[in-house]
Amino acid sequence: MHVQPTFITTPIYYVNAQPHLGHAYTTIAADVYARHMRQRGEDVFFLTGTDEHGDKNARVAAEQGLTPQQFVDGSSAAFRRMTNAVLATQDFFIRTTDAGHMAFVQRFLQTLKDNGHVYEGVYEGLYCTGCEAFYKEEDLPGGLCPDHGTKPEWLQESNWFFRLSAFQEPLLAHYDADPAFVRPAARWNEARSFIAGGLEDVSLSRASIEWGVPLPWAPDQTCYVWFDALLNYASALTYARPGEDLTERYWPPRWQLLAKDILKFHAVIWPAMLLAAGYALPQRLMIHGYLTVRDTKMSKSLGNVLDPFAVIDRYGVDALRYYLLRDVRFGGDGGISYDAVHERYHAELANDLGNLLNRVTAMIGKYRDGIVPDAQCEPGIAAAIALASESVARHVHALELTEALDAAWVVVRDLNRLVEDRAPWTLAKEPARADELDTVLYTLADGTRACAILLAAVLPDSAPRMLAALGASDALDWGQAVANALPAGARIAAAGPLFPRIEEPLGGDAN
Repeated sequence: MHVQPTFITTPIYYVNAQPHLGHAYTTIAADVYARHMRQRGEDVFFLTGTDEHGDKNARVAAEQGLTPQQFVDGSSAAFRRMTNAVLATQDFFIRTTDAGHMAFVQRFLQTLKDNGHVYEGVYEGLYCTGCEAFYKEEDLPGGLCPDHGTKPEWLQESNWFFRLSAFQEPLLAHYDADPAFVRPAARWNEARSFIAGGLEDVSLSRASIEWGVPLPWAPDQTCYVWFDALLNYASALTYARPGEDLTERYWPPRWQLLAKDILKFHAVIWPAMLLAAGYALPQRLMIHGYLTVRDTKMSKSLGNVLDPFAVIDRYGVDALRYYLLRDVRFGGDGGISYDAVHERYHAELANDLGNLLNRVTAMIGKYRDGIVPDAQCEPGIAAAIALASESVARHVHALELTEALDAAWVVVRDLNRLVEDRAPWTLAKEPARADELDTVLYTLADGTRACAILLAAVLPDSAPRMLAALGASDALDWGQAVANALPAGARIAAAGPLFPRIEEPLGGDAN
C-alpha cells in the first residue's frame, strides 16, 4: 500500500536573540505531528532551522564586536540546543548561511527573473529593522511598529522588484478553491481579504545590506531577507541528503506551521513566489496564535520571555511538551505562566498519569507477584481505547493537538475511575473473586500500556518508561493502540516516580 509522504515545517527562527518558549511551542507541535505520523507508518520529513541573514543580525553582531558569521554561528547553535532539549526529531536543521541554501536561492531568483516576474525600480518607504519589513503609514499606530513599538526608518534605494501584483487573481482563485488552505478559518479570511484589497509589487533586494545572498545578475545587491528565508522550505530538500534531491518525494509540504505575525509573508508572498517559479503550493498553512505573559505577546524585544530550558530543568521535557499543547489550544492565543506549568504538572501528569502507573505496577507486584495475569481487558475500557485511538489520530492529522490530548486523557481518567470503583485491594481479600481481580489488574495494565502509545508523540521520554515498567513491547506503532495487546505473563518492573513532586514553582511571572 502506498503511504503518502509527510513534509512538515516550522518557520526558521531568527537568531538575533536567544530561543524562548514561543519557539519551543512551534517546534514541539511540529514534532508531535511528525512522531505521530511515524507511529502510523508514514514517510516523514520534518524541517526546522534558523534564519541568519539581514540587517538586524549584522547590527547585533557589530554591537558585540563580532563578524556576522561569528554571531550567527553562536546564535544558531543555541536554537539547535533548544530543538535537542525539547526532543525534536527533525530530519534536517537548515541554516540560511548553508552553501546549499544560498545556491538554491540564487537559482530560484534567476528563475523568477527568467520568467519575467522581476524588474528594476526605486523603492521608498518606512522600514522596521526589528521586523525586517516595510510598512504603510496607516499600519503604524502612533507612527510606531505594532510589534516592536519602535519608529521605522525611511528608506529610499534602487532595488529589484517581484511582480506580486500579477498574482492577485491566481491567489484569490486558489483561496476560493481551497477554503482550508489556511487554518484557522479566521486567518484564511484575513489573508484573503489582504489579497482582495490589492497587491503591490514588493522589493526582493536591498542595495544597502551586505549580509545576505547576492543577486545572481546584480551581485552588488542582496536578496531581501524574507525571500531568502521563505525559500528554505524548498531549498532544504535539494541538499539535506548529500547527492540526493528529495523534492519529488516530499514536495509540497503537508503542513507549514507559523505564528500569525508572519501570516502575510507565508500566505501571500510565499505562494506567489511558488506560482511564479512553477511549484505546487503547500497543502495547508497552520497559523497559531501568540503565547502571552500578563496579556502581552511574548517577545524577545520586549524581554517578557519564559525560558524553555528552565522549565525542562525543573519539570522535565515531557512536562514542557504537555503543558504547552494542553494549555494553549493550537491556533489561538494563550496565556502562559510558570505557575500554570506547576499546576498542570501536578494535577495531570503526576496525579493522573504517574500515580496510575505506580498504583498499577504496585498492585500487580503485591497481588500477582509482579506477573500480568491471564485475562481480557474489560469491554468498557477496550471500547474507550478504540474510541481514543480513532479520535487522537483524527485530531492530530488536523493539527488539533489540544483536542488530541483531551481524547487520550479520557482513557487515563477511565482507568483511575476503575481503580476507585473496583477497589482491587478489596477483591484481593476474597479468594473466590480471584478471576475478577485478574480481569481488573489486566485491564489496568493493558489500558495504561495503551495510554503510553496514545501519548508517545507528546511524552517521548515517559512513554517508553511506562512500557518498560509494564513489561510491554517497546514498539510505539499505532497498531499497538488497541486493547488486549499486553501479553499475559509479562513481568512488571519498578516504575519509579514518573513525575516526582516539585515543591517550588519557577517564579516571577504569574498571569
